[in-house]
Amino acid sequence: MRFRFVWVGKTRDKNWRALQNEYLARLSHFIKCETVEVREGGGKEIEGKRILENLNQSQFACLLDVKGSLISSHKLSSEIEKWQNRALKEIVFIVGGAEGVAGAVVERAEFSLSLSSFTFTHDEARVILLEQLYRAFTIIKGFPYQK
Repeated sequence: MRFRFVWVGKTRDKNWRALQNEYLARLSHFIKCETVEVREGGGKEIEGKRILENLNQSQFACLLDVKGSLISSHKLSSEIEKWQNRALKEIVFIVGGAEGVAGAVVERAEFSLSLSSFTFTHDEARVILLEQLYRAFTIIKGFPYQK
């Protein structure tokens, strides 16, 4: 299994980019990862089309969405184990643009995840997602990080 992260726009702030790269490096000890930054602009329908162009039907899509499931770190680790048991080859995590995501992207997602009831910048959301995925793998592997 591998993770692919498809998000709208670039991580512009060097500090957030450094954290993003740190957690991608940590995650790479457990799973192969790839990031795809789709061009922002043109509205959520255009951005949605760009997102969908980076997905194929064999990929399992997980959308970060304020209306998604609000779950604990342990529940996320359980979801990842379920995905592994289903022998899914690639999980794609989608982070939309400032206007949200197009309905077609919402429909394409098999799982919707909310990071919090709070609102985060996109840079923050990316880092929080990566950290939580790393934390989930430490839970799965029984490493002490999550304590």
